Amino acid sequence: MNCRCPVNMDPYQIMMGLIFLLTPVICWFFTTHDVSVRTPFKKWLQVIHDQRYYLHAMGYIIIIKWKSITDKLNEPIKLKTGHWTETVYALEGDFTYHIQQFFLNDTLTTFLNFHYLFIYLFLIYVTTVYFAYSGDRDMTDKVTLNYLLIYALAVPYYLFFNVEVTSSWIPGMESLLYHEGWYSVFYATHDPLDNAVPSLHVAIPFGILMLNYLHVKETGGTMKEWRHYRYHMFVLLNTLLFIFTILYLGIHWFVDIPLGMLIGGVGALFIHHLQPRLRNDHGSFFKGFTTKKIRQHLLVEGIITLLMLTTILMAVQVQTETMDERISYQLGPEDSRFEIIQKFDPGKQVHSNVTNLDESLTMEVVVILVDLAPPAMENGSIDWGIARSLGEVYTVEPQTTLQLVIDSPMVFHYIMMHNPSDAESGDVIQVRVLNDYHEDKMGQAIFLSLASLWMTAFVVNRVRRLKKYHRKFYDSTPSHLWEQE
Repeated sequence: MNCRCPVNMDPYQIMMGLIFLLTPVICWFFTTHDVSVRTPFKKWLQVIHDQRYYLHAMGYIIIIKWKSITDKLNEPIKLKTGHWTETVYALEGDFTYHIQQFFLNDTLTTFLNFHYLFIYLFLIYVTTVYFAYSGDRDMTDKVTLNYLLIYALAVPYYLFFNVEVTSSWIPGMESLLYHEGWYSVFYATHDPLDNAVPSLHVAIPFGILMLNYLHVKETGGTMKEWRHYRYHMFVLLNTLLFIFTILYLGIHWFVDIPLGMLIGGVGALFIHHLQPRLRNDHGSFFKGFTTKKIRQHLLVEGIITLLMLTTILMAVQVQTETMDERISYQLGPEDSRFEIIQKFDPGKQVHSNVTNLDESLTMEVVVILVDLAPPAMENGSIDWGIARSLGEVYTVEPQTTLQLVIDSPMVFHYIMMHNPSDAESGDVIQVRVLNDYHEDKMGQAIFLSLASLWMTAFVVNRVRRLKKYHRKFYDSTPSHLWEQE
């Protein structure tokens, strides 16, 4: 559970180990009150076949690939999309900094680092297995779709409304997760560190909780009487811990919590109303489709989607026009921060302009290969003395720009920045970093965002229609049956 795991040990290997060791324990423990619901070992293959659970495994593979594609778009489009960190900071100030300082503890940091990465990933997978093992087909479907579709819902916000993590912006705040040796390599190669809003560590587990609630409400029971109530509480407790973790470790802003809950809620409503259709619980998938209904859906949901897309394009336009006014980082006295340059194809280059916006203070910069950086990153901070020895060091004078050419393909780089001011001075250096990948990825980014916009539009339209016909928002009955009822 500490940061000194062997570098050659992949986090996914550790996660698979956790799944192998803990999944049987979780499934056994949360079914001890009713052993009759357990799926016997000899029937596993039959159940997987009969319930088409192999499609669920394929879904996880698809979303991993989708995330990989999305992450590759993030950095190349940032010249146009910019980020909204300054706006969020103006609203919140140093709130998360005070939380970190109040609770700061090495043991707590070690535990929460482990919980943030491994228990989060474990919870995603084990929830599907638990519901399948306990014979609940519908919930197995729903929690699997929860992971797939909530990530898809978050795509346009990650791509077009970037917000830097709190430890990149708030002076003096430690990056307890990202500056932690072995963890740093994993996150640098899997996380752009500016996808702070909304938090999927809130959205995905909250989506599970919301799906549980919707399912119980529709079936007419109560949460405490539900046979999965103990597991529901297990997810709830972990969700509350995730909320504290993302604030403490220097990752997310407070606003990420309600926004993550909003994304999780929209995703849960979409899944709750879609799943009976996918299972053909009310006839064939296309039963009740008429030309009139299709036109109505296209009109209403098309208008909502178009309005959301227009908002995105307007936001991008604002960021593009204010590029020269952009602040990327704030470095307090003795603070060290880094910008990630993601890997690129052979024959290409990335041009990075690092501008010291201060009028009197000098800044230091060093370019380091990510794989070589762990010795300089321990205990939640960067040891600048070690960092300087790992790459070429530059001095950036006040009001000047350092022009860098990154030409080593297929590897990740850090552009590390350091404020050498004395800790007692209180001097803060503002820095602008602009990276040109010489790739136009805006079209792909917009295309990948359309699924999210339509799902949101569908939920809005569905809730509107349910209210119009005086039906409960959790009623998943297809609309063609409403008149019959």
